[in-house]
Amino acid sequence: MNDDHGDDFTAWLHGQREPVKRTDEYWEQMARFMRQAASKAGPPLPLCLPGEPQECGRDGRQHTLAWAAALKAAAQHIIETNAATPAETSYYSGQLYQRRLVALRTETARVTN
Repeated sequence: MNDDHGDDFTAWLHGQREPVKRTDEYWEQMARFMRQAASKAGPPLPLCLPGEPQECGRDGRQHTLAWAAALKAAAQHIIETNAATPAETSYYSGQLYQRRLVALRTETARVTN
């Protein structure tokens, strides 16, 4: 269930909403994409060690989420350090971000239904 303020995490926390199921190979490839994007948008990041993601004990999905968070932080930093005014920062990191997020969620729902 979505509302104007974002996801309703209550349903997910109580087991009523499952995350999307993907293959291990998908998550490993997506983790590489997220790391590459985060490294290009922010400070260079180290390459994965041989055997990752398995050797650290986390799976590809967890690595994808961690690198996605790094990418989101890098994007926010770009907005904060390059916006001309606090109002511009607010617009790009708030209103425009939410609009793009809603569009992504809508497209994802359309494709999966």
